[in-house]
Amino acid sequence: MSREVEVPKDARPIMLDGAEETLLGDPMGAKKQYRYGNLHIREYEDRYVVHVDRVDPRRDPLMHVLLDAPELMIASALGIYSGVRLGSRMYKVTSKKSSAIMAGILTSIASGYMLYLLGRFIKDRLMR
Repeated sequence: MSREVEVPKDARPIMLDGAEETLLGDPMGAKKQYRYGNLHIREYEDRYVVHVDRVDPRRDPLMHVLLDAPELMIASALGIYSGVRLGSRMYKVTSKKSSAIMAGILTSIASGYMLYLLGRFIKDRLMR
């Protein structure tokens, strides 16, 4: 991801002609998001935050994740790994197999999300 630029709404309204509202991308608290080619625009109450992605996720989602959001891929892989490891261990030692499966799923989700947040934090610090 390239550096983000903040544009106050009252200083310079952005013309969104041709931009499409989208759910793709981390909204980071924005009330709406738009895409115009590789341009990603997040709209907040008082400002727009704009950056240019290397790859448009509507055209090539996998390459977008690899090049513009690698923290998502890494967090997903490590989250799944940790959930499978814990779920497998519990499955072997408990009589309640459904509890072991649920523990694995919840561990995957929780650890994946925490790793995603950590990755975003690190990525944001490196982009400054």
